[in-house]
Amino acid sequence: MTPIPIDDPDDPRLHAYTRMRERDLVGREGRFIAEGEVVLRVLLSPRARFRVESVLVSPERLPGLAPVLAGLDAPVYLASKTVMGAVAGFPIHRGVLAVGSRGPDPAPDALVPAGPALLLGLVGLSNHDNVGGLFRNAAAFGADAVLLDAETCDPLYRKAIRVSAGTSLTVPFARLPAGDDLLALCERQSLTPVALSPRGEDIGGLPPLPRALLMLGTEGPGLPEALMARARRVAIPMAPGVDSLNVAVAGAVALHRLGGKRLAGP
Repeated sequence: MTPIPIDDPDDPRLHAYTRMRERDLVGREGRFIAEGEVVLRVLLSPRARFRVESVLVSPERLPGLAPVLAGLDAPVYLASKTVMGAVAGFPIHRGVLAVGSRGPDPAPDALVPAGPALLLGLVGLSNHDNVGGLFRNAAAFGADAVLLDAETCDPLYRKAIRVSAGTSLTVPFARLPAGDDLLALCERQSLTPVALSPRGEDIGGLPPLPRALLMLGTEGPGLPEALMARARRVAIPMAPGVDSLNVAVAGAVALHRLGGKRLAGP
């Protein structure tokens, strides 16, 4: 790996990095931006599901990253934070960026294991922090994959990747057109759909579910009643006067409970 110095923000080799805030919202030609050392290390690891197209770092960050960049078969560009900020359209404080290639999305049914299975289904989640946090929870509690409806935001949006600590680059995910399609998938794959609801049974007493899909909706409205009516409703007991949790926190509690034996240590 020989870094390529660049001192011109208009250098065409940095085109994929330009106007990051704007282009994160409208797409970037099948690419995504990874930001920060933690995320870059995940993207460069064998666990990552995506290919690295290039890396852009500031000179002061290069020595610490040199070992993980050594075997990279992609260009590594070296630019000052001033140049990086001019390219991105805002100041870059971490001094570490990379461009990844998305590739085609897998078919949702292909992500369901043949044996024991635990999947997470997200319906209408538009908050990138929550989506990133839920991917991190899915990785921590052994979910096999995450399924998203068309209204849920992109888990490869720069902020979602960062909040996920890079796990949205490792946990398989796919999209379905609507929440109802999650239920249709459950029927095809013999999965038990589970929905959080204040009126559900205590999740602490839930028996083991060998094949389950946990559905989560937006904070406030939650899941549509039509979806919950066809799912097993469970509730997280809380102290008097408190009736809800942040969706990422609630998802963590439920995934931990549903994870069961797959979380057992050696």
